[in-house]
Amino acid sequence: MIDLVRIKVKAGDGGKGCVAWRHEKFYPNGGPFGGDGGKGGDVFIEVDTNETTLTKLRFTKSVKAGNGMPGLTKKMHGADGEDAVIKVPPGTMIRNAANGDLMADLTKPHQKVLIAHGGKGGLGNQHFATARNDAPEYAQPGEIGESFDLQIELRLLADAGLIGFPSVGKSTFLSVVSRARPEIAAYPFTTIEPNIGVVTLPDERSFVLADMPGLIEGAGDGKGLGHEFLRHIRRCRVLIHVIDMSGEERDPRNDYEVINRELSVYDMELEKKPQIVVANKMDSEYAADYLEEFRRAYPDLKIYETSTLMHKGIDQVLYAAMDEIEKARKEAEETPEQSEEIVVYRYEPKRPDFEIKNLGNGRWKVESEKVDRLAEQVDFDKDEETYRFAVTLAKMGIDNALRQAGAQTGDQVIVGTYIMDFKD
Repeated sequence: MIDLVRIKVKAGDGGKGCVAWRHEKFYPNGGPFGGDGGKGGDVFIEVDTNETTLTKLRFTKSVKAGNGMPGLTKKMHGADGEDAVIKVPPGTMIRNAANGDLMADLTKPHQKVLIAHGGKGGLGNQHFATARNDAPEYAQPGEIGESFDLQIELRLLADAGLIGFPSVGKSTFLSVVSRARPEIAAYPFTTIEPNIGVVTLPDERSFVLADMPGLIEGAGDGKGLGHEFLRHIRRCRVLIHVIDMSGEERDPRNDYEVINRELSVYDMELEKKPQIVVANKMDSEYAADYLEEFRRAYPDLKIYETSTLMHKGIDQVLYAAMDEIEKARKEAEETPEQSEEIVVYRYEPKRPDFEIKNLGNGRWKVESEKVDRLAEQVDFDKDEETYRFAVTLAKMGIDNALRQAGAQTGDQVIVGTYIMDFKD
């Protein structure tokens, strides 16, 4: 199962404004007539209940929304870019791959969040006419759309999760109580991906049960399948801890201690989850002796005896799990502010659009992707465009930043691949 992918998303760039003039009968000097560029498309992520894994995104390296179209003459607005929508299963978490920040946690059907904003379209030359210049030959370039490297992680949404060492009988338990058909065999790591089944009790109550891959010592530190599946356990309301009580290959007491230690190493909150302890394989010859020893070690622990192979003792486990699940559901309803996952997109703190670097000897460099792009679209042989570009830099606060950094009149300022003279 594919449950962790990394992709790059890029919102569309805004279209550039249009430089155009009104040429119509009776309007020989009609003035600027250029329209605005279209807005770049946004990138959304939406929950699709038909999806159960991230397999469709496995070979997707990047997703890009459409760019806005340039403005048109007659003050007509350029078309907006087409949005991009990424479909994911319920239980998907979106993180900024650069810093690990949580951007969205999608747990409900058809939830949709805006991940990357498209750039605004540039203004046409109709906006730049002034009393001193009624024929501006300048239009704004469009803004650059946001881009992120995303880590998309799926955490299964199940009411209860079966945990325990490999081959203790978890898969058999799931196959007996639901219609799920997991692979079952007598060797470690038969289950290499979580299996899901719906359990329906005779009283018509039901819950979703997940068979988690067998854990091993060191799983909390990532050993074996470790973190690949411990993340799924965090979603479960109740844990059903299956222990091999036959004693043929395992020590029940040691297994119980190791599993609980690995859960706490991975996440201390897992220790607080309700846990139903199941002594499985009670049909084995020495199981009763091992169970008696186990009870002496944990006298206050309620233990359910089962034989999944013989289909014995299972109903009591299911009813106990159902009671704990209903209790957890009720607590979640009463304290939603504490129990609900974060589901709203959270922006990173806005970073400055530029950075001033002192290169020494009266030379300065403006480092900014936005400014570099603006500079590429300026014809520095045209005084008007050069002047308009300088005004834009001043409005962005670059002049003040240079002044505060210590720039003096006559110093050289590098913008993109161009060198401009600073005048205070």
